[in-house]
Amino acid sequence: MNRIEQIVNEITSGITQPIYFLMGEEAYYIDKISNYIENNILNEEEKGFNQMILYGRDVSIDEIIANAKRFPMMAEKQVVIVKEAQDLSRTIEQLVSYVENPQPSTVLVLCYKYKTLDKRKKLSKAIAKNGCLFESKKLYENQVSEWITTNLKEKGYQIEPKAGHMLVEFLGTNLSKIDNELEKLTLILPKGTVINPTHIENNIGISKDFNNFELRKAVGEKQIVKVNQIANYFSQNPKSNPLVMTISLLNSFFTQLLMYHGLKDKGKINVAKVLRINPYFVNEYQSASRNYPMRKVAQIIALLREADLKSKGVGASNLPPGDILKELLFKIMH
Repeated sequence: MNRIEQIVNEITSGITQPIYFLMGEEAYYIDKISNYIENNILNEEEKGFNQMILYGRDVSIDEIIANAKRFPMMAEKQVVIVKEAQDLSRTIEQLVSYVENPQPSTVLVLCYKYKTLDKRKKLSKAIAKNGCLFESKKLYENQVSEWITTNLKEKGYQIEPKAGHMLVEFLGTNLSKIDNELEKLTLILPKGTVINPTHIENNIGISKDFNNFELRKAVGEKQIVKVNQIANYFSQNPKSNPLVMTISLLNSFFTQLLMYHGLKDKGKINVAKVLRINPYFVNEYQSASRNYPMRKVAQIIALLREADLKSKGVGASNLPPGDILKELLFKIMH
């Protein structure tokens, strides 16, 4: 985040680089920087002649260089933005000749999503020397929860830990998707609202009682009746609760529980740090560890792998996803 703020602050102050190479697994920050450049370097009158949007699938490196070498018309700068530049991955190193001697009056932006340059090669070294090489890394699950809290705080909102975790469970670590849902919430709810699970259920469509977060908690506490209720709900709503996601999240939980068993220091701060979770949820692992000793956890991880294979049609005799889940949950808790 500090690097992004630095880039934005420099542009706001009128300091621009001739090249911004934005790469990495997390598309959200790439879009954020690219959009800021698109909206703020040139005024509306200058954009008509001096701002160009290209797409990697439609252009060659030679065409990008030709556009970048143009001089601006009635403006100090021109902006050339190449979106989906990862489509040029096979030829991207050909850009090195331009990067080594870039046009000072051009701001060239390349959005290289889901991939990174080989930092040992000439191109990345040249960009680092003559421009801005930014890598947008995927956040861990616990970091996404913190990101949600920070994002909402900047907009004048707070969020309960469980509500934030529901968003992560449902949307994963895709910041763009999460940001879209947060935008909906901030449009509907007044500033100062503390967002809770009911807000999430009513406005985003995630059940506050029947979701993977509640299933994980119920399994950890061996609440058999509640586990069966959630399993039945999932069976009746398979599109909203895909089996592959449930298995994946249970696998993450029991893998972390196995790590918990191996810890010498089981203090809340250390557990949260090692397991990469919000300290708010440490008590769930403490409770689950009493119900599932280390040997049982190892067996459960094997059961989860077996269920994952069945969900993909391997040795399942065409069992419906709901039946695979119910069988799995029964074996876990018995």
